[in-house]
Amino acid sequence: MARRDIASRVEHSTLLGSRPRAAYHRGKVLSRDFYNRETEVVARDMLGTVLECETDDGVASGIIVETEAYLGEHDLACHAAAGRTARTEHLYGPPGIAYVYFIYGMYWCFNAVTREAGEPSAVLVRALEPLDGIALMHKRRPRIKSETDLTNGPGKLSTALGIVGSMTGKPLQRKPLVIREAEPIDDALVEITTRIGITKSADWPLRYTIRGNRFVSRGKLSG
Repeated sequence: MARRDIASRVEHSTLLGSRPRAAYHRGKVLSRDFYNRETEVVARDMLGTVLECETDDGVASGIIVETEAYLGEHDLACHAAAGRTARTEHLYGPPGIAYVYFIYGMYWCFNAVTREAGEPSAVLVRALEPLDGIALMHKRRPRIKSETDLTNGPGKLSTALGIVGSMTGKPLQRKPLVIREAEPIDDALVEITTRIGITKSADWPLRYTIRGNRFVSRGKLSG
């Protein structure tokens, strides 16, 4: 399928087909108070909100359709299980900042830090439904095999949006990274499962998805 055709089909995707685009990309930026709550609650409430990244190349955004909660030092799948280090420093920071880390020596992953400062926890954004800047996303990910492959993984969406390590620790209330509110997702449309792509604390039900959305990731943590 040609890239232009893929981009056209993405424009008429799952959530956008039932709601006006203005309901998403014109929403208010979420305040720091939104993130200063239990991580599980924030992870669920982030579904349907819009992650937006502005770089010198332009603005790209997507509707969050999949998240995972990571709960702190007692959660062996959370980076904070290793304690406070140079890598995890921002996990201990105030709520509402970005925590961006590198995996496999290839991909960046984006997280929103939750709870009060000193309580290391965050929400990993695992998948997006593309919203704005779709042509720019394709330019950044020119080898995708299908329309859903554009942003259906944490490494994929970070590449598509232009999220990089220098953004870690930045507040999510101003550029380059913001998350915007949108119409809430009904509980009937939310599916909760165990987290994927991990081996420790793997049976904890902390993965939240929009049921039936075709941009939800299907496998291991990957780019």
